[in-house]
Amino acid sequence: MSDRSKPRKQPKPLSPSLASSPPTPKTLTPSRMARRSLLKPFLASALSLLALYSLLHASPSPNPLSFSSYSSSSATVPRPPVPNIYVYDLPRKFTYGVIRSYLLARDPGATPPPDDNPHYPGHQHSAEWYLFSDLLRPDRRPDSPVRRVSDPADADLFYVPFFSSLSLIVNPIRPANAGAAPERAYSDEAMQEELMEWLEGQEYWRRNRGRDHVFICQDPNALYRVIDRVRNAVLLVSDFGRLRGDQASLVKDVILPYSHRINPYKGDIGIEGRHSLLFFMGNRYRKEGGKVRDTLFQILEHEKDVVIKHGTQSRESRRMATQGMHSSKFCLHPAGDTPSACRLFDAIVSLCVPVIVSDYIELPFEDVIDYKKIAMFVDTRSAVKPGYLTKMLRKVSKDKILQYQQELKMVKRYFEYEDPDGTVNEIWRQVSSKLPLIKLMINRDKRLVKRGPHDLDCSCICSRQNGTIISR
Repeated sequence: MSDRSKPRKQPKPLSPSLASSPPTPKTLTPSRMARRSLLKPFLASALSLLALYSLLHASPSPNPLSFSSYSSSSATVPRPPVPNIYVYDLPRKFTYGVIRSYLLARDPGATPPPDDNPHYPGHQHSAEWYLFSDLLRPDRRPDSPVRRVSDPADADLFYVPFFSSLSLIVNPIRPANAGAAPERAYSDEAMQEELMEWLEGQEYWRRNRGRDHVFICQDPNALYRVIDRVRNAVLLVSDFGRLRGDQASLVKDVILPYSHRINPYKGDIGIEGRHSLLFFMGNRYRKEGGKVRDTLFQILEHEKDVVIKHGTQSRESRRMATQGMHSSKFCLHPAGDTPSACRLFDAIVSLCVPVIVSDYIELPFEDVIDYKKIAMFVDTRSAVKPGYLTKMLRKVSKDKILQYQQELKMVKRYFEYEDPDGTVNEIWRQVSSKLPLIKLMINRDKRLVKRGPHDLDCSCICSRQNGTIISR
């Protein structure tokens, strides 16, 4: 039988709803045509994002807590290069000489240690000593986030090891130094000027206008006289309390923790031995943002289970602070003369839950530490309301306190300068993360720097703000 003679299959009848309304061709109105024209780009973008998401999640992700923890088995995620860092061989007066001057300022009759065996005096600004010592170690750990090189031509970064915070503390008008011989007099301002004169004579400083240089100025007033001359560099600071937005920012700079002054808590988590609700010991009278301290003293000093004492830096004060923090559930952290203060880090290593009263505080290593898990934050206006703080803290359950303590125990190594996996290693990781931005700004400067008639760098960077060409 031929195909033509085969009976044809009858189509299935349409449902009543479809049969009653036969399809009619749609008219492409302008709005419908616009929607159709936008559909294809939208679908293409969506598919691209889906492909990118699949690619990123198909490879092992790096551990955010370690600079060099990328998986060696991953072929698609390259290991980031380790930056090379060169340590300037500064004249000794900027490093070991500052230590000698500090000891002589405190006791003109003292015999400073020899230069080949210096001892940095214990201080909350000890970061400058720990970083310098780490870079000078002959047995530096091979997995450090920065690699020291001896040839500046090989360097990505340049470390300037001036003990700027200790230099600031060497005060020639102290009673102990008032009668010092002229050769023992000391001027921090003169040291800053001499440092810049030396640096500005260096080829590698002039090459990129200091953008690839690293300074530590942990005291809020360190390098204050020359801060505008080093503002291109990476600044290692404790906060931005004394710095303008055109001098420092989270984009290019690194927030450091103060070195804790009290002994870390060696016990396990728990509240059985912590009989005080809230503890604070420090200078009651401060300037600027720290004025809230006096108000808090007035509100809290008669509260039950609250220990709040006026105290200055001394061996006895540190002993009392250690005992108080180790036996309290919460530790108060009001602003000092600037938003941060060293007692925050004393509290962290004591597993005493910090209660931070500071409206503009910046915190170290916040890309890897969620501070909401280890501390409580209270705005200044609320904190000075009578009864507010203690009422809030009494409502915190035992389980919540234990949770805070557990988190504190997990992260406290980030605040231990002596720990090989602690503060120093994390600071270098933070510094190394600035390198892409440094290179971006260096390359940008090359096309924006105006040249003089003899191809001299006029140090005039032009930019456009609000439609107006300005130079900086």
